[in-house]
Amino acid sequence: MRTAVVLLPALAALGAYYVYLPLPGTMSEPWKLMLMDASFRAIQETCNLVHYLRLSHHLTVLNYVIGVFDKLETPSSELVKIKDTQFDGVEVRVFEPSKKEDKALRRSVVYIHGGGWALASARASSYNNLCKIMTESLKAVIVSIEYRLVPKVHFPEPFNDAFRAAKHFLQPDVLAKYSVDPGRIAISGDSAGGNLAAAVCQQLSQDTSVTNKPKLQALIYPVLQALDFNTPSYRQNVNMPVLPRFVMIKFWIDYFNGNPDFAHSMVINNHTALDVSQAVPYKGHLNWSSLLPSVFKKNYKPVIQTTGKAEILQEIPELLDIRATPLLAEKEILQLQPKTYILTCENDVLRDDGVMYAKRLENAGVEVTLDHFEDCFHGCMIFTVWPTDFSAGLQTRESYMKWLDQNL
Repeated sequence: MRTAVVLLPALAALGAYYVYLPLPGTMSEPWKLMLMDASFRAIQETCNLVHYLRLSHHLTVLNYVIGVFDKLETPSSELVKIKDTQFDGVEVRVFEPSKKEDKALRRSVVYIHGGGWALASARASSYNNLCKIMTESLKAVIVSIEYRLVPKVHFPEPFNDAFRAAKHFLQPDVLAKYSVDPGRIAISGDSAGGNLAAAVCQQLSQDTSVTNKPKLQALIYPVLQALDFNTPSYRQNVNMPVLPRFVMIKFWIDYFNGNPDFAHSMVINNHTALDVSQAVPYKGHLNWSSLLPSVFKKNYKPVIQTTGKAEILQEIPELLDIRATPLLAEKEILQLQPKTYILTCENDVLRDDGVMYAKRLENAGVEVTLDHFEDCFHGCMIFTVWPTDFSAGLQTRESYMKWLDQNL
C-alpha cells in the first residue's frame, strides 16, 4: 500500500512531464494538442525502436499504425459518389456530387494529401472526410491522388505520380467524362501535398502539351524548401507539436533516400555554408530578411555558416531540384503560376516557407491571398473528427473552402 502511495504520484508526475510542452498563449486548445502530440511521440518512438532493431522501416510501421486508427473508407453517400480508379497508371479517388441538378459543367479540385511524402492516404478517413465535404459544399468533382509513398519509392516518384495524374485529368476527353469545366480547375494540397501541388502547378505551366491549365492553386501550410532550417518559424517552433524541426529534416532526407547522418549538419545549415558553391545561386530566392514582414522576422538573425559540408549537396543534389523545392524556382516560372491561396499557421515550422512563396509570387505578378492563422498549428485542417477534433481544424477548413467557393 505504501509503495502504491509513492508510485502513483511519481507515475502521474512522470506522465505529466512527458505530456507537457510549453506552448504559446495564443494556441487554441493547448492541453488537447499536448495529449495528441504525446501519443504521436510515443508511437514514433516505438516505430524508431522497430527500425533500430532492423525489423522494418520506421515509416512503414508508422503508416501502418496510422492506418489502424485512421481507417480506410470507401462508401459513397446520398450526396457524394466515390469511385477508385487510375489516371495514367496512378491510383486516384474521385468524389462527385450524386445528383447533377442541371447540364451545367462543374468545377473541380485536384487534391494531394500530406504526410511527409511517407504517411496517410487518399482513402484514409481524414482525407476522405475532407474531400466529401468539399464535394458537397462546392458542388465540385474532387480528384484525390494516391501517390506512392516513401520508403517504397523516393523522389521524384511521388512528384511523378502527382504530375501524371493531374495531367491526365486535364485532358479534354477526361474532363468531359466527369462534366468538368476546363476553366474552373484548382490544384491543391496540404503540407507535403502542398509541396507536390506547387511543383505540379509549376510543371503544368511550362508543359506546352497541356491545353487546359489550372485556374487556381491552393496550398495549405506547404513545405517548399530544404536549404534553410533556421528561418524564424523553424527556430520559433523548433519543438512544436505535430511537426518539430528535426522531424521535418528527417522527412526531407527520407524523401531523397539520403544519409540520415546528414540531419545534424542540416539543422545548422552546414549544407548551405558560404563555401558550398552549389547553393550560392539560390540564396536570394529564400532570403527571408527581405521576403518576410517584420512581424514574422521578430529579432531573429540569419544563420550563415562560413564553412560547411559540400558533400551533402553532392550526394543529395535533389535539394536544389525545383520539383522538390518549388520556392527555388526562377521568376520566369513563378510568373506563369495561377491565382494562388496560401494558408499558414503561426505555430508551424513551415510558416515562413508559405509566406516567402507568397511574396515571391506577388513579386512575379501573381495574385496571391495569404491566409494566416495566429492560433493554429501544422496539420490542423485534417483534425476535425473525434478524438482529434480541434476548433483550429474547422476554422482553417472553413476559410479554405470559402476562398475556393468565391474564386473557383
